[in-house]
Amino acid sequence: MPKRIFRKYLPTPERIRQTKSLSFLGEVLSDPNLWHINRRSLAGAAFIGIFSGLLPIPLQMGLAALLAVRFHCNLPLSVMLVWISNPVTYVPIFYFTYRIGAWLLGMPPHSGEGITVAWFVEQLIPLWVGSLLCAFLFGGLAYLAVKVSWRLAVIRSWNLRAHRRARAERREARQEAKENAKEAAKREADEARDDSKPPQ
Repeated sequence: MPKRIFRKYLPTPERIRQTKSLSFLGEVLSDPNLWHINRRSLAGAAFIGIFSGLLPIPLQMGLAALLAVRFHCNLPLSVMLVWISNPVTYVPIFYFTYRIGAWLLGMPPHSGEGITVAWFVEQLIPLWVGSLLCAFLFGGLAYLAVKVSWRLAVIRSWNLRAHRRARAERREARQEAKENAKEAAKREADEARDDSKPPQ
């Protein structure tokens, strides 16, 4: 069941191969290990995708693809999750990570006056500290979420299978009981018929 869900929503290998930003991988994209759908591969891909998406760098998809190739994780999920940071979410995500980094480093928030190149370079430190912390934290949470949800789906599948098996066994037992009852009734009717015959 988990495989069916992931297969439904993940991009196909053909679509990934046609992505221009991943063309530098070339023949590596033919490796079947990059398309496996199992708990280890998807959990690793979830970590890689979220981790890469929360880093303030260009070409996040390329980094995610390289990490997926290196650690043999599911490439489509790794690349897809990078899009948590996109033109709509860049500002809130990186402002949040910047504030986390500034808080950790004890840097006061900037008032907006006297912005210079030196100030901007200085702000990269809290941005990177916050981004790395959030990337590891939320990547780890994504990893655990996939592991736990996969396990729960497998347990649910086992329970449903056991429930169906028990229901089938009950149905068979009822059917057998009906057949036994019919045979018993038939035997009783035959015995009653034999008893009612006059002795010869």
